[in-house]
Amino acid sequence: MNRIEGKITILGGGKMGRAMVQGMLAAGVIEAPQVTVVDTNSQSLQWWQDHVEGVTTATSADLAIESAETVILAVKPGVIAGVARAHLGRWSGRLVISVAAGVTLARLQEWLETDCVVRVMPNTPCLVGAGASAFACGPGVSERHAQTVQTILGAVGDVAQVEEKMLDAVTGLSGSGPAYVFVMIEALADGGVAAGLPRELAQRLAAQTILGGAKMVLETGEHPAVLKDAVASPGGTTIAGLAALEENGIRSALIQAVAAAAARSKTLGASS
Repeated sequence: MNRIEGKITILGGGKMGRAMVQGMLAAGVIEAPQVTVVDTNSQSLQWWQDHVEGVTTATSADLAIESAETVILAVKPGVIAGVARAHLGRWSGRLVISVAAGVTLARLQEWLETDCVVRVMPNTPCLVGAGASAFACGPGVSERHAQTVQTILGAVGDVAQVEEKMLDAVTGLSGSGPAYVFVMIEALADGGVAAGLPRELAQRLAAQTILGGAKMVLETGEHPAVLKDAVASPGGTTIAGLAALEENGIRSALIQAVAAAAARSKTLGASS
């Protein structure tokens, strides 16, 4: 993985900022002295001081933005416009990456007065190095800048560059998807308990089963249907369980969940 050159400023020292920085440090693509974290929350800054040696912390963003080659906006969507306007004139000449859901490239360019902006849709498994992220670039983003984004997100999971129009669908699938998976794990564990397993064991087996199934899809390259058929013996237990899933509409429910979340993302983007 390529090293990232220059200083990086993180505006917002919460979980996503932590995940990105810790992932990059673990992957060896940056060194701690390259990073400045800006947050008005003293407890958040104390966490950085206690857990990430060498990272600079600050409560004011002015100098941190001006000295950085890359700025990551890891603040809530409703805060970005205010942050952008509070530092007008400082954004140009650097790569600005936003992880705020629903805030479009057009809005970012308008508020920041620069077109070197990237919109990122990460998901919460980034916190454990297993994220699924996608990003779209503004017109002023160079190939080198795009590679920097690839390196940052690649340090915390899988990443794909897409057209911005695809990001609502990405939000519905991988952005919201972990919640769907958590519901599946919980339901599988409940089924295990109903069948006689202790709760702790049922949850562990359910989570590992989801993890193992996903790993098989990614590592074998086989279509999920092929892998499913390999488990389902004629007249066996698995096909009986699959029939119950189909009877209760699992496919339709998941398809509708992704579609509903994508539609909501589009609505939020239109109102940002």
